[in-house]
Amino acid sequence: MDRNRQIIRTSWIGIAANVMLAGFKAAVGMLASSVAIVMDAVNNLSDALSSVITIVGTRLSQRPADRKHPFGFGRIEYFSAIIIAVIVLSAGVTSLIESVKKIIEPTLPSYTTVTLIVIVVAIAVKIVLGLYVKHKGEQLKSDALTASGADALFDAIVTLATLVSAGVMLLWHISLDGILGALISIVIIKAGIEMLAGPVNDLLGTSIPAELTNQIKKEVSDIEGVHGVYDLIIHNYGPDVRIGSLHINVYDNMSAYDIHGLTRRISSLMFERHGIIMTVGVYAIATGDNRRADLQTQVIKALASHKEIVQIHGFYYSEKDNILSVDVVPDITVHDDMALISRLTDELQHLVPDTPVNIVVDHNYSE
Repeated sequence: MDRNRQIIRTSWIGIAANVMLAGFKAAVGMLASSVAIVMDAVNNLSDALSSVITIVGTRLSQRPADRKHPFGFGRIEYFSAIIIAVIVLSAGVTSLIESVKKIIEPTLPSYTTVTLIVIVVAIAVKIVLGLYVKHKGEQLKSDALTASGADALFDAIVTLATLVSAGVMLLWHISLDGILGALISIVIIKAGIEMLAGPVNDLLGTSIPAELTNQIKKEVSDIEGVHGVYDLIIHNYGPDVRIGSLHINVYDNMSAYDIHGLTRRISSLMFERHGIIMTVGVYAIATGDNRRADLQTQVIKALASHKEIVQIHGFYYSEKDNILSVDVVPDITVHDDMALISRLTDELQHLVPDTPVNIVVDHNYSE
């Protein structure tokens, strides 16, 4: 079963569980003539909304790419997760307001045997459902499914607090509804903000995990003919679509045909192992006994003497075009790129007095 089908299947289980729980509460509420229990049953139907949103988002994300959206619609899943996170956050804020009201004006709720049975059943169902959906969400890397599972778990926690409050009320005739509600509401609000941060960061663009970065660089570096990997960038267009680019160092005496084959092997490897559509650029390392190789050595040595420079690559020198260019990656202590460029250019200009020097300040997007 593919990923999307599993997400939809899990969401339908969530809907079914909430509908059955709502039916149970409604039946008990009518038999016990309890309006509160019947209204709680209606609330369970609204809880199914998270699963509905997940299904709709997953369905929409499956739409094929078109001219306006050449990378597909995979990011719709992030919007689904954001909507669910907002629902959780809103529930937390509403619960906090109501809890504060109970603290200011405490009331003594009444609990019956029927009420306690409903509470226990609701806790058990919500815990099992929440753990299952959250686990599937983490397994399938679905923010929406994970948020939906967390929503169910928070419902279980809130209901558990009600049970604890009922126990204290029955034993000592003290109402803790407001205090417990406020504490749990704060936890829910915090979790809602964290759930919101995940998909929002995915939409804004986050750095590549260090583990994946190191793995990709090692895999590419191990390929014969590659003498360095640089400028790794990966864009996420949904859980199933990742597009990236990187540069490799090759010797300048390598033929265009061999370079073509090498880049093809790298692109195929990245797609097979990581599902990344990778574009591979090339930097040429000067070889042999010539002016270009000598300058390459001198330039790299001069730049490497600067502690704030963490990486040097992309050296290019052309007597025909009368240009010398090199890329540098500074560390995070460098905030004025133009000042760095000016200082390095003046230093390298002494090596090639009659040739324009072009320093490119590159940035590391993968570490």
